[in-house]
Amino acid sequence: MATNTSRDAAKKAAQSGTMTPRQIWIVLIGLMSGMFLAALDQSVVGAAMRTIADDLSGLSLQAWATTAYLITSTVTTPIYGKLGDIFGRRPLFMIAIVIFIVGSVTAGFATSMAELAGFRALQGMGAGGLFSLALTIVADIVPPKERAKYQGMFLAVFGTSSVLGPVVGGALAGAGEILFIDGWRWIFLMNIPIGAVSLFMVVTFLHIPHNPRPQKIDWWGAVTIVLAVVPFLLIAEQGREWGWSSPMAIAMYVTGVFGIVSFILIEKKMGSAALIPLYLFKEPTFARTQILGFIIGVGMFGGMIVLPLIIQVVYGASPTEAGFLMLPMVAGMMTATISSGRITSKTGKYRIFFNTGTAVLFLGYLFMLLMMDASTPIWVISIGMVMIGLGLGQLMQTTMVASQNSVAARDIGVATSSATFFRQMGGTFGVAVFMSILFGQVGDKITTAFRRTDVREGIASATSDPQVLADPNNDAIIDILQSGPSGASQITLDSSFLIGADDRLTLPFRIGFVESSLTVFLVAIFFVGAAFVISWFIKEVPLREKSASQEVADAAGSTK
Repeated sequence: MATNTSRDAAKKAAQSGTMTPRQIWIVLIGLMSGMFLAALDQSVVGAAMRTIADDLSGLSLQAWATTAYLITSTVTTPIYGKLGDIFGRRPLFMIAIVIFIVGSVTAGFATSMAELAGFRALQGMGAGGLFSLALTIVADIVPPKERAKYQGMFLAVFGTSSVLGPVVGGALAGAGEILFIDGWRWIFLMNIPIGAVSLFMVVTFLHIPHNPRPQKIDWWGAVTIVLAVVPFLLIAEQGREWGWSSPMAIAMYVTGVFGIVSFILIEKKMGSAALIPLYLFKEPTFARTQILGFIIGVGMFGGMIVLPLIIQVVYGASPTEAGFLMLPMVAGMMTATISSGRITSKTGKYRIFFNTGTAVLFLGYLFMLLMMDASTPIWVISIGMVMIGLGLGQLMQTTMVASQNSVAARDIGVATSSATFFRQMGGTFGVAVFMSILFGQVGDKITTAFRRTDVREGIASATSDPQVLADPNNDAIIDILQSGPSGASQITLDSSFLIGADDRLTLPFRIGFVESSLTVFLVAIFFVGAAFVISWFIKEVPLREKSASQEVADAAGSTK
């Protein structure tokens, strides 16, 4: 009975385009659970992938399980945004949840790595809608001045799930069996109850007014954006294995450039019916915010990828432990996201967070560059992680609010999906660049470390110690050391030989890895520095007082 009353109240609120704070929070719970599913699935699989690949006898294909999800979730993001504007966000969001749940069930019972990659692609098709539509629905029901407060919590969920993924993935992968089902399969099966709750909340309480906008569906735009994005995502993920100048890589570059040119020409021809209308980029605030969002994606995902590796390789942590040790970044991100959102809601000002966010992020990477070496205590690294989190937290939701506020209510869906799309592309680019820098240098850096006097003396001391030789944890690294500096490349394939080994034996590997990481932070500083400069050229558009659905409802009423 109570549920029916709440449902009726939600429907009445939808007619006027206004919702009470309680109704908003009920909807937000469902939306956040959906976004949590998609964000967690990006990172949770990585920690368990070695276990999954061993079980499915597909180690050589493991990268495709990640790549397939990334490709479909990125490509479908702008498609969902446009279709949501045409047909309404509510049905599209429900479809996205159902697709994601179906993909999760099938992935949970995959019998080969090829099957898993296919089912992960299906998951990604749902995830693309969960990302963009959730934030668009918030824009539909919350005025821009209040939106930062709510969207900040969404993006805090996104950042938190990205860091907690290794904790969950590592724990489930190491659990053996749970209820007679392999532990790693629960990484996918746990999405079923969470998705069901999200679907129930959306079906029951999410009622948004929708005024149909009859227009052509930009099918050729959808085709060419796939042609433009997929080759670059593939080369970003597989470039180190293929070779950046290999025939396959060159084919990807050519195909991607052809796709981009074709996409731009088609979008120009389609006008307002385009998948991503080009006229939006005539608005300086929107255009510059997308550039800033791309660079933020580079900085965010670059830090989140490299830092867990540092914690595992240099400090000997397991993937699960690394997830917990990344919590200082989560704390900084959540603190900055929530506080900046509340300040924006209270003052109506948001541009300052572009300036301070990029500045703090710059200082965070600079701190890492200046303070980190192979002997730096983990608590010192935690300070840098807090600073990086504080910078990212100010930027993520501010970028989204600025993008949405700079366009008309009718374009709120494509604006949101565009902002999400460019940030994801920036993240993919950042991961590709930073991982290439890291693993492209680490072999030479380790070889150089072997020449240091303290390293040679430490290795000589350790290998002459009977206790070290008797410890089975040292067997693998001693075998590698016997091959001399030529064994340095082993760390790019498998770093497990460092776990539990004597510190004197691991020192050259830790030094090489840290010095390679410092190059990553140096490059990141240049990206963030560019973002800091751009942030001063973004004009602050006054935040509107009405939600997108209120504006649409008012416009519809005035035409009657």
